[in-house]
Amino acid sequence: MQDRRAFLSPFPRPRCLAAAAPAGKAKLTHPGKAILAGGIAGGIEICITFPTEYVKTQLQLDEKANPPKYRGIGDCVKQTVQSHGVRGLYRGLSSLLYGSIPKSAVRFGVFEFLSNHAKDESGRLDGTRGMLCGLGAGVLEAVLVVCPMETVKVKFIHDQTSASPKYRGFFHGVGEIVRQQGLRGTYQGLTATVLKQGSNQAIRFYVMTSLKNWYKGDDHNRAINPLVTGLFGAIAGAASVFGNTPLDVIKTRMQGLEAHKYKSTVDCAMKILRYEGLAAFYKGTVPRLGRVCLDVAIVFIIYEEVVKVLNAVWKTD
Repeated sequence: MQDRRAFLSPFPRPRCLAAAAPAGKAKLTHPGKAILAGGIAGGIEICITFPTEYVKTQLQLDEKANPPKYRGIGDCVKQTVQSHGVRGLYRGLSSLLYGSIPKSAVRFGVFEFLSNHAKDESGRLDGTRGMLCGLGAGVLEAVLVVCPMETVKVKFIHDQTSASPKYRGFFHGVGEIVRQQGLRGTYQGLTATVLKQGSNQAIRFYVMTSLKNWYKGDDHNRAINPLVTGLFGAIAGAASVFGNTPLDVIKTRMQGLEAHKYKSTVDCAMKILRYEGLAAFYKGTVPRLGRVCLDVAIVFIIYEEVVKVLNAVWKTD
């Protein structure tokens, strides 16, 4: 009788989320498992892909009006290694690592919570609802984790280009930022970050959900090979890069050490357009494309595989 009620209700009770699903009905992921799996995936991913994030940020901070310091991706890598060694490509990793774990945990936890209530009677989530759930997850992760994390990361990377860097480490840097600018100093570019993360996850989860539905067809519980998951993740990541790189450039400028030059997100956009041209909104696209495609592919692969392990050892029914 209990199984029959669970089948009839479109909103299964939390304690039944991971219960064995009737034939043809897609299984749901417990939000607690999503939080843990997302955190693990985020931590591993950022350790692998951080150098591309470093190069992307340096190119976006390299304003044409200065004039530019770097001639391209290779020149940025070359100058960084010559000046600071290979470890220079990992400057700011700590700030991103400390943030990537809770960021991915919030993202997947919120997405699974929302999607568990948005799925139809058969347990299927369509692309449009996946997009809305991704939007909700992106906005919340932006406010709770991404904005302060990204602000600190950008300031760390920007600080390395100074003649005499002033941040000696993660905690020292955060302390200095808060001491000089208050807590608001870690929330620079909040509007741009919310727009970026919201659109990021809306696009990614829309593409990922649509591709998974296409692959599974009528069998909602059909297993997906990790390589296929990675391919779908890379496609979703690429779509998000082409969709919102201008927002990423604006966000980076709003969080840099020279953010005081901009009165608002709109003012930042207008000044970039006026002094640097439309092409400046796509600075760092190539390194960002490489990083994000790898990032999203790795995160979804690790996430799905960790969830499988958790389903075997953590019974939530």
